[in-house]
Amino acid sequence: MKTLLLMRHAKSSWKHPELADHERPLAKNGLRDAHRMGELIERQELIPQRVFSSSAVRATKTASIFCKMCGCGENIVVEDSLYLAEADTLIDTLKALPDDLERVLLVGHNPGLEALLQILCARVESLPTAVIAYITLPIKQWSELSVKTEGELVEIWRPKELPEEHETHKKKKKDVKSDEDKTAKKAEKETKDGKEKKKPKKKKEEAEEASAKKAEVTDKKKDKPKKDK
Repeated sequence: MKTLLLMRHAKSSWKHPELADHERPLAKNGLRDAHRMGELIERQELIPQRVFSSSAVRATKTASIFCKMCGCGENIVVEDSLYLAEADTLIDTLKALPDDLERVLLVGHNPGLEALLQILCARVESLPTAVIAYITLPIKQWSELSVKTEGELVEIWRPKELPEEHETHKKKKKDVKSDEDKTAKKAEKETKDGKEKKKPKKKKEEAEEASAKKAEVTDKKKDKPKKDK
């Protein structure tokens, strides 16, 4: 059984029309989504052993951020042949992989990725930018892969369908504040209890001091010589 993760590059920027399609960078949202998807795959414990990416700037940047966030290092192989590649080219690339790789990630483009998903899983699915499709393949060797391979689409994660970051951050912030309040109340209670425990001791000490002074005055009166009449 082999595991294939298909990832479309994150959202790219169109702010520089003078750039060739191959050179377009990621947009701000694309950078954010690449981070989120990397963190997601780490949480799902699906970190790929190797990442294969199209040579387009938007694809390699997506792969780089993804790897940094999921903790798979820089195990990225950049292939010019994957730039705008069709499904048959993607299959040929996968068939040539060494068999010691059990789980790989392919970062590429539409319509090639959508076509590959349909061929391997008999499913028609929309793959927006930064999406990740989790597929299992009933093969022992990558060379066995073909258009007749019947894979299983286990899951698809789309950035827009994930919980919003600010909601998670808001919840964490609320939890932290709650913990701080609890700690503050506990400290206040301990301080209050400590003061209450000290009060009786203070009164006792005052009483003892008063008694000692009284005894001292009495002793002085006794020692004072009497006047002759």
